[in-house]
Amino acid sequence: MITENKLGLWDVFCMATGAMISSGLFVLPALAYRYGGPSIVISYVLAGVLVLPSVLSKAELISAMPKAGGTYFFIERSFGPISGTFSGFANWFSISLKGAFALVGMGAFLEYFFPNVSYMEIKIAAAIFCVFFMLINVYSVKASLRVNNLMVVFLLGVCALYVVGSFIVLSGKMIPYEHISPFMPGGLKGILSVAGMVFISYGGLTKIATIAEEVNKPSKTIPKAMFISFFVVQTIYVLCVIVTIGLLSPKELGSTLIPLTHGGLKMGGMLFGGFLSLAALVAFITTANAGIVSSSRVPLAMAKDGLLPSRFSTVSSKRGVPYFSIIVTGFFMLTLILFLDLDSLVKTASTLMIILFMYVNLSVIIMRESKIINYRPLFRAPLYPWLQIIAIIAYGFLIYEMGYIPLLIAAIFIGLSLLWNLFYVRNRIKRQSALMHLVERVTAKEFVDTSLEEELKKILHKRDNVIKDRFDSLIENCPVLDIEESMERDEFFDIISDLLAKEFDIKPAKIKKLLIAREEESHTVIDKGLAIPHIVIPGKGKFEVIVVRAQKGIIFSVDEEPVNIIFVLAGSHDERNFHLRSLMAIANIVKEPHFYKQFTGARNDETLRILILSSTRKRHKNVFNLHKKRK
Repeated sequence: MITENKLGLWDVFCMATGAMISSGLFVLPALAYRYGGPSIVISYVLAGVLVLPSVLSKAELISAMPKAGGTYFFIERSFGPISGTFSGFANWFSISLKGAFALVGMGAFLEYFFPNVSYMEIKIAAAIFCVFFMLINVYSVKASLRVNNLMVVFLLGVCALYVVGSFIVLSGKMIPYEHISPFMPGGLKGILSVAGMVFISYGGLTKIATIAEEVNKPSKTIPKAMFISFFVVQTIYVLCVIVTIGLLSPKELGSTLIPLTHGGLKMGGMLFGGFLSLAALVAFITTANAGIVSSSRVPLAMAKDGLLPSRFSTVSSKRGVPYFSIIVTGFFMLTLILFLDLDSLVKTASTLMIILFMYVNLSVIIMRESKIINYRPLFRAPLYPWLQIIAIIAYGFLIYEMGYIPLLIAAIFIGLSLLWNLFYVRNRIKRQSALMHLVERVTAKEFVDTSLEEELKKILHKRDNVIKDRFDSLIENCPVLDIEESMERDEFFDIISDLLAKEFDIKPAKIKKLLIAREEESHTVIDKGLAIPHIVIPGKGKFEVIVVRAQKGIIFSVDEEPVNIIFVLAGSHDERNFHLRSLMAIANIVKEPHFYKQFTGARNDETLRILILSSTRKRHKNVFNLHKKRK
């Protein structure tokens, strides 16, 4: 755990919004206009539609697995360490590069205030901001986001003022015909190509998944913040582009790199133009800060998994932040700012991000189809699997539009990831991915372990604030029988009696007699396919549970169907209260959605145990603690 889960909905919303509003709003509309003319409004809407499947898919994955690392964690658990290594490095690289590019992109707006500023001076200013936010993040994530939140509020206020002011200026006037004609100079191809160009403007939205462990109730807070941020930013993009096209002539819009500043100049003179430029500078800074916060959590998660040296997972005991990862990420961005020409690399980062979006949608398909019992998202993406399939196809088309150079660099990235796995990771990772569970399910061959299910169980318990009670403790250590053949009740009681006799040091015949007597008093088959035989035994402080799956059924009565699910309870008279609590616990467990199907279809006895321990039933922690004291 990195921090004391401090970040709320407002913090996460501001981080997502600040990560998106930068060049996509203050620079890109002018570049896009050169290719698509006024139809770029449709392109922005289309880009938002295209990113929505990934927002929905990532919201589902976050609600099921709120862990640091975000996209990296989902892909690694879905596909394994090779894909995980690629996704980790690609995510780290692309987010860091976008942050560095945002800082360097401030140059066009610094020129508004300082006309003679040189390119090197711009880079130095960008480097200073990078170091500043690196130090703030090392001090505290909360402090960093407080600054970020204030800047986002300023940004949203300026954007709202720009839109409202523009509508006031344009009210009662017709937008000049030449501003919107021809509406589609590039035709349908122009709309699609511009949609690919501006698509990456929404890429920052999903960055917030990387800080899941630092968010209060991340399974609910992060998806909610993503959706609110998406609709707010989508509205801002579309409205700002519309009013800018209305304010500026095609010549003015096509010849500038700072369209909103020129729109502000047209609307309110030098003062408002400067105000828009200041807002643009703030937007670039918030994007860079969000880049440091989110990208630094990727190596942290990779180090926890053994894909990077453990030093990257070092967390400050006082501040609760991954300071080493933040410092390395900050210096990486600093190097990009000072020494690299970012133009072609930004296209590569965009390509990598789109590939990661494809992976995210595939991860949802893999996780669902693997039927892992502890994949239990609180939010499920609608229109499954068609939404994910259509998104993957659309993203493939966007990558094709990027050209061969970014694809070539992406291929090199994949090759380097393979080499890193070969020479560093090797056999460090024993956990098997959801893909292996899916392969096992298709081939009907048992060759995966329960490590992923165990991990997801822990994530589930942490997500739902589940605290282990005495019943959980018993289930962790109790016998779990997986009986393949069909048998009569008395034959089954022979097996149970032998097990309980060893536990309680009582003769098997006596235990069997108690079981039969209890059964004749009243049937313990309480539901179709479910029985809970329970007896009172001599002694004090004794209690035992036996979990049984009978694949072909136990015949308790000729008048009833064979029973497949059996919980045997045996305890001394002084444990009668816990006996009742155990019956209540079992009743809650078997009522959970899909329990019968999951129990009868579980892979082996350990999977049966994990299924029961993964229950979201209400725990009675006081009972467990009293029991421990009595022991």
